[in-house]
Amino acid sequence: MGSLRGITVAVLVVQALLASVALVSAQGSSNRSRWQTLNGDVPFVIARGGFSGMFSDSSPAAYRLALLTGPTNVILWCDVQLSKDAAGICFPDLKLDNNSDITTVFPNKQKTYLVNGVATKGWFSVDYTLKDIGNVILNQGVFSRSNKFDGNNYPIMTVADTYTLLKPPGFWLNIQHNAFYAQHNLSMRNFVISLTRNVTVTVDYISSPEVAFLRSIAARFQRSTTKLVFRFLELDTVEPSTNLTYGSLLKNLTFVKTFASGIIVPKSYVWPVDSNLYLQPSTSVVLDAHKEGLEVFASDFTNDVPFSFNYSYDPVAEYLQFVDNGKFSVDGVISDFPITPSAAINCFAHLGRNASKQVDLLVISKNGASGDYPGCTDQAYTKAIQDGVDVIDCPVQMTKDGTPICLGSINLIDSTDVAQSSFSNLSKTIPEIMQGSGIFTFDMSWRDILSLTTAISSPQSEYKLFRNPKFKNVGKFLTLSEFLAMAKSASSLQGVLIAIENAAYLAEQGFGVTDAVFDALSEAGYDKQTAQKVMIQSSNSSVLMKFKGKSNYKLVYKVDEDIGGAQQASIDDIKSFASAVVISKDSVFPENNAFLTGVTDVVPRLQAANLSVYVHTFSNEFTSQAWDFFSDATVEVNSFHVGGLINGVITDFPETSDRYRRNRCLNKGDNTPGYMSPVQPGSLLQLVTAEYLPPAEAPNPYLTEADIAESPLPPVAAKTPTSSPSGAAPSPTSPNGQPKVAASVIVPPMAVLLAFCLLF
Repeated sequence: MGSLRGITVAVLVVQALLASVALVSAQGSSNRSRWQTLNGDVPFVIARGGFSGMFSDSSPAAYRLALLTGPTNVILWCDVQLSKDAAGICFPDLKLDNNSDITTVFPNKQKTYLVNGVATKGWFSVDYTLKDIGNVILNQGVFSRSNKFDGNNYPIMTVADTYTLLKPPGFWLNIQHNAFYAQHNLSMRNFVISLTRNVTVTVDYISSPEVAFLRSIAARFQRSTTKLVFRFLELDTVEPSTNLTYGSLLKNLTFVKTFASGIIVPKSYVWPVDSNLYLQPSTSVVLDAHKEGLEVFASDFTNDVPFSFNYSYDPVAEYLQFVDNGKFSVDGVISDFPITPSAAINCFAHLGRNASKQVDLLVISKNGASGDYPGCTDQAYTKAIQDGVDVIDCPVQMTKDGTPICLGSINLIDSTDVAQSSFSNLSKTIPEIMQGSGIFTFDMSWRDILSLTTAISSPQSEYKLFRNPKFKNVGKFLTLSEFLAMAKSASSLQGVLIAIENAAYLAEQGFGVTDAVFDALSEAGYDKQTAQKVMIQSSNSSVLMKFKGKSNYKLVYKVDEDIGGAQQASIDDIKSFASAVVISKDSVFPENNAFLTGVTDVVPRLQAANLSVYVHTFSNEFTSQAWDFFSDATVEVNSFHVGGLINGVITDFPETSDRYRRNRCLNKGDNTPGYMSPVQPGSLLQLVTAEYLPPAEAPNPYLTEADIAESPLPPVAAKTPTSSPSGAAPSPTSPNGQPKVAASVIVPPMAVLLAFCLLF
């Protein structure tokens, strides 16, 4: 039949993802006494339209991926629509034009109908037979999600075909518009009863926001294992059959219990947020429903829509708020990204603050917990320590009066309101440091810098993703000495990382930043203790050579460009003065148009030289991650650690990485569940058809010995009245900004690309 067109091909395409996720799924936590659900059972994961956060809603690909990445009892959700000839299909809306190509197949067929009393235009399922719909293919209906998979011609499937093809462990039918179909002489009741009489189809849940519909089928399912669930819409929306608002019905759950065994509520019913997207106290809806014997399923969970700032853009944290808050747990969550609640429930719930680390992964902060507070402030460092960071970092800058301070950038515009202050006239251009103009720390005294207002960094602001606006200007900057004193008093820390950049330029201007760091460490006693290690990081080998042999400090070389490989001579050179290397994420898993294209050999080759590899920067905002990581920061960290074998992460949200390494699903070997398996770089790109492929990009260059070798740091010059740069033409520079000692650069092709086979 038409609805099966392309199903076999689509399933085979999705099977290419089998390399990305394990076939084994964990049963989840078996300790029922921990769960504060109605019956003490583990909360269910309901995949709305399958894995609709990645593939077209209700497509075979979306459903198959949900089965691969969910727990063994994952429930597939099907929004049921009826065709003109009363066939039931799985499709997210009664209008077909937003999630399919029907406007192309049947142009000029737009109609206007009343839907819940509102005139609505579109292409409606009631105007097309199942044979007509068989000519229509699904596409991505959420414009912020990738449309690159639309060329796979995923078909619209019937409800029965969806079940028989996939045979899911749980199957949920949502009947959203029974009244609308009744107006068109189509009976959703007859369809549901006929379907459930089919011995080859098992329906576990049927939900609807219409009281009359559920009451009309309640007697039929009274002795059935199929559960009826009443779906609440917005509080002030009127339920059509009772003419009462859903807010009013929420106050009469005893009535709801007469025709349903559970309720679906938007997540805001449980944990409301204020107008600024901060959490308010929880409501009593879950406890009230449980008192009436009703299960509670929370809806509207997505990883790629901004949620409360309390969760710091970490979707795992949001799910835990609903299932592990110490007071109650919902009985299930309805999600577009089922991999995330699967991990939250089965790997992270009930861990406790003192759960032991399961893997050896060093967590290094980036400007403290700068995802939550202005970077390099006392608040950011305090939060990082509370969040379980191993190493806090201080990027050292110099003030006009020679004070070494911690600040993420030498340009004060990046982290303060200096451009709006009386110091705005200090703006200048220094090509040796950066492109464009800035207001630099060495042109202001420490006292003047302290008078500025701190400002949080929001690197994803172009996507309207801002960080913690309520606290965007809190905190005090610290001198290096104050930073070291704070670190020394934190017994949980393994050490500190001191980052030094622009040392050569500063020396020419009369600022000895390396000497200032030596002195501060000595005064703090770090040169005479071993309780906390000291890491000195720089992208300039000349800086690290200054420290070599003069202390027990661990020297870390930062590669400040994306690389596709490293020549052996460059690795040997690094090994001669450093014991660790910092590289970018793209140097491990290269990207093209936000799709991973493969994996380099950079990490194993550096590690073969006994160099630890730390990778930057891991952020929680989904726009900072490749599509392959499913808009989930935990999936990204897991893939880099388990798949990329890195030794440590540098992150502005250390809580996410610290929680990851404590989860109970690690070190399971062949029994690792799909939702805690690393993605296979490049496998997702294999599912993009030719017409949707992004243009090929040149591979990243190899790191050469010429990129690393530098002349020694110049002596610290006597300070001059002006800090303007010399008018002399600068020497040729390498990617790290320091003078080269050789001019040749060899850029061979990438050494390693993964090959993947599609199962066509």
